[in-house]
Parts: sequence; structure tokens; C-alpha cells
Amino acid sequence: MSSMPLLVTFDLIGIFVFAISGALVAVRKQLDLFGVLVLAGTTGLGGGFLRDVLIDATPPAALADWRYLTVPVAAGLITFVQHPALGRMEPYVNVFDAFGLSLFCVTGTIKAMEHGLGPAPAALMGMVTGIGGGMARDVLAGRVPVVFRGELYATPALAGAAVAAVLHQYDQPIWLVASTGGLLCLVWRLVALRRNWQAPMPRGSASV
Repeated sequence: MSSMPLLVTFDLIGIFVFAISGALVAVRKQLDLFGVLVLAGTTGLGGGFLRDVLIDATPPAALADWRYLTVPVAAGLITFVQHPALGRMEPYVNVFDAFGLSLFCVTGTIKAMEHGLGPAPAALMGMVTGIGGGMARDVLAGRVPVVFRGELYATPALAGAAVAAVLHQYDQPIWLVASTGGLLCLVWRLVALRRNWQAPMPRGSASV
């Protein structure tokens, strides 16, 4: 039985959360309304767009379903209008981002498997879905993407995606697939932020 209706719901929630994180970065960078909407849309849709192109699910959902465009625009407008209050939420940008990452690594994996990919390549697609929008956001905002700054970001996404892929391969219920893979990614990412865990870096790189 297809999990598409629930998958779309998870996808839209992930887009909204990721779009808020992108819009908050835009507000912090003092961009105008257009800039806020661009960063919100890029962050919310970038990873899924790339996934759909790579797995040949064309046209991408972002272009075929009006909801996929409406959600990031709404998130961007809400952030833009409410920026004085949301400005106090800047310390939580990474928290919003972590929730989006955990949702997208799962939805990306499931969608890839339902389009014929095996567990391993589907897990990679889940990771790409999770990190793609954030990478595009950071590049547009003039920042080194978080995935390249030594933070544990792609690794939790890949781990959550891998768990989701294995569970989905064995026909587990979609809620179990999503909650197990998503929670692994979310908890790992939040604990890494809290404890300042870092990915391995080349020796002496800090002094270069």
C-alpha cells in the first residue's frame, strides 16, 4: 500500500519548518521581503527538488503541487511580518533546522524507495533531501554551509535515513519508519549541538 498521503504530510511539515529556518537566517542578514521569501523557498524546497530530479520523479513535487509552493511562501511571510517576535528566536534557528533535517531525511528515503531505489541509494537520497536546502540557504546567505563547518549534520541525516530505509525494506508501518529514523536523526543532531560535538577535521586545520 502506498504511503504517499502521509508522505506528503510529512514533506509539507518539513518544508514549513525548514522554510522558517531559512527565513530567520534572511531576517538576521537584514534581507528584504523578496530575500526572505527566496531563502524560505530555497531552504524548504531545495533538497526535495534535487531528490526528485535525481530519482526521475519529474516534474518535481515543488512544481507539480501548489501546496509545495504555498507552504514556504506562507512561512516566509509569517516570519517577515512577525520578525520582531521571531527575532528573539534566532538562537533556535538550528533547532528548527534539526526538525526539518529529521523529517526530510525520512521522507526523502521513503520516496526514493517507492520510486524503485534500493535501501543504500535511497538512504543517500534521504541525506541529500535533508542537507540540500540548508546548503543552498547558506550559500545564498554568504555563509559556509553548516555541513562543511565540522558540525555533525550530514551524519545524523544519513543515519536516520539508513534506519528508515531498512525498516521500509521490511514493510514496517510508515509511522514506525518515520518516527524511528526521524527521532534518531533529531536526537543525534540536537545532542551534537548541545554538547558541541564535531566531525573529524584535518590535523592543524584550525591554524591554516
